[in-house]
Amino acid sequence: MRKRTVNRKEPGGAVRAADLGRLRRHQAARRHTRVDLTHFAKPPQRTDTAAAFIRKLPGVLKAADWQELITAIARARRLKKPVFWLCGAHVIKCGLSPVILDLMRLGLVDLLAFNGAGAIHDLEIAFDGCTSEDVAAGLRDGSFGMARDTAERFAAGVAIAKREGIGLGDGLGRFLNTGRVPYRRHSLLAQGVRAGIPVLVFPAIGAEIVAQHPEYDGAAVGAAGHLDFRILADQCRRLNGGGVVLHFGSAVILPEVFLKALSVARNQRRVERLVTANFDMIQHYRPNTNIVARPTAGGGKGFSFTGHHELLLPLLAWSIKGRLRL
Repeated sequence: MRKRTVNRKEPGGAVRAADLGRLRRHQAARRHTRVDLTHFAKPPQRTDTAAAFIRKLPGVLKAADWQELITAIARARRLKKPVFWLCGAHVIKCGLSPVILDLMRLGLVDLLAFNGAGAIHDLEIAFDGCTSEDVAAGLRDGSFGMARDTAERFAAGVAIAKREGIGLGDGLGRFLNTGRVPYRRHSLLAQGVRAGIPVLVFPAIGAEIVAQHPEYDGAAVGAAGHLDFRILADQCRRLNGGGVVLHFGSAVILPEVFLKALSVARNQRRVERLVTANFDMIQHYRPNTNIVARPTAGGGKGFSFTGHHELLLPLLAWSIKGRLRL
């Protein structure tokens, strides 16, 4: 067997080194590059509008993605394609409802979806003007999640959905639009139903505090939540040709629900060239796979932005309004 040569050596025994003097070289200015002066940021000014601020961002990486997403949202509005907002509970807990409500009034929210926890926080805000209990403290003595009025109010919304044969989001929203609800104007569920847009809630039975209470009707919750799934599947057909899906902070539930609803829609008709974006403090597997990558694999574009919702969502809203001059 031929012996393998490990090191090439000079005659004197030294290990041979590459001769850099024999390299083929070129001029830096004549090669292909990814960044030039046209990509550079421009310093923001105190008097800049939102549109001016966006134009001054550097044209690279996430700043370029941000500009492209805003352009896609503006294009969707021009083409009369929908913009879906899928929101986890953190959006409500961070006090961002007024930002979405403002966009809703401007016709920039065509569908609003929550996981069950998001709906519960919205419900508590509407009645009490406060939410988000201290989980660690309540868990020690078993008082966590034991708010009777929250459970009763959630059950009342479920009862409306069951009686009227409507989805869970619609039932909760209609309940919030009846009787004395002190902070109704801050509720996305209530105002979404008033605005006539699809408001959907996707519960995870046993994962939300209302499931701990005797008023909880699991069969009715499941039926109303499944109807919302069917509504989402039908609405997904509208995304074809430039619709936009914006997802905030649901690590599992909403990405999984959206993927299945999109599959149902595509089973019945073509749904292509949609634009999706995931916003979260860290990038999870399911949002990036089920919101960003898989739905746009055959065409369209998906984006991922990492950061705190309390910063990114207002910046997104400001950017959209600046681009559309609203």
